[in-house]
Amino acid sequence: MKPVDFDLHQPTTVAEATALLAKYGDESKVLAGGQSLIPLLNFRLARPEHLIDLGRIASLTTVHRTADELSIGAMVTYDRAHQSTAVREAAPLLAEALPHIAHRAIRARGTVGGSVAHADPAAEMPAVTRALDAVLVVAGPQGRREIDASEFFLANLVTVLRDDELLVEIRLKPAPARTGAAFDEVARRRGDFALVGAGAQITLAADGTVEQARICITGVERTPHRATEAESLLVGSRPDVRTIEAAAARAQAGVEPTGDLHATADYRRDVAGALVERVVTEALDRAAQTMSPSLQEKSA
Repeated sequence: MKPVDFDLHQPTTVAEATALLAKYGDESKVLAGGQSLIPLLNFRLARPEHLIDLGRIASLTTVHRTADELSIGAMVTYDRAHQSTAVREAAPLLAEALPHIAHRAIRARGTVGGSVAHADPAAEMPAVTRALDAVLVVAGPQGRREIDASEFFLANLVTVLRDDELLVEIRLKPAPARTGAAFDEVARRRGDFALVGAGAQITLAADGTVEQARICITGVERTPHRATEAESLLVGSRPDVRTIEAAAARAQAGVEPTGDLHATADYRRDVAGALVERVVTEALDRAAQTMSPSLQEKSA
């Protein structure tokens, strides 16, 4: 099928884009990478009269790193983020999650900000921003505002973005030293939508105990899930197999998935626990590898 007829707008600044949103309101849709919107247009599930293409706004395509912050423009593609040294060093969980997104062609066009704004709870990017306490910068006719990722997602495909606002930037605090991360997911085929996914970013203290733990799970609730109780169990511990298993069990108990034609609720809950155990173990191993040999022995 083909989309309904629409007027295409290609602003070159954020101000122009938000002015168009304010002008056309519900009659408009925003086009970022197009990997979610274009299929909806082709099947006529979305019927905008005006399409606002963000592809010519250069300010949204940058990655910038300072000592205190990693800034990712909303139009940065998955591939570009994955190739960024700044992303790998400052946000290892994000770097680990990126290769799991769909297929290579989609990663070349899809954008980090587009995925976050789309707010699919089965997607990787919303969960990662939630786990990393990202600050999401949005712009509208009245100016910019900053929203904590914990407050951004309201329901499946629903966020706090107003009709005349755009997500323009994702801000993250750089990971401390002695940090390791891992991400994994279960799908019917490589590149398909994940039935369940999980990620962990672990920071060790100088004595080998867990200083910071961040754990997220995808595909189990109507919004990205952060396993805060499992994180609390790990922090301050010198984790062994039993501690990791207990954290995974706590994460599993903390989700309330629903079943569908792809998987039952019980299956999703069981897989969530298994994946959390796996990614926490891998993240801890990688964090330990950043320490000196003597400290690695103490943390083992």
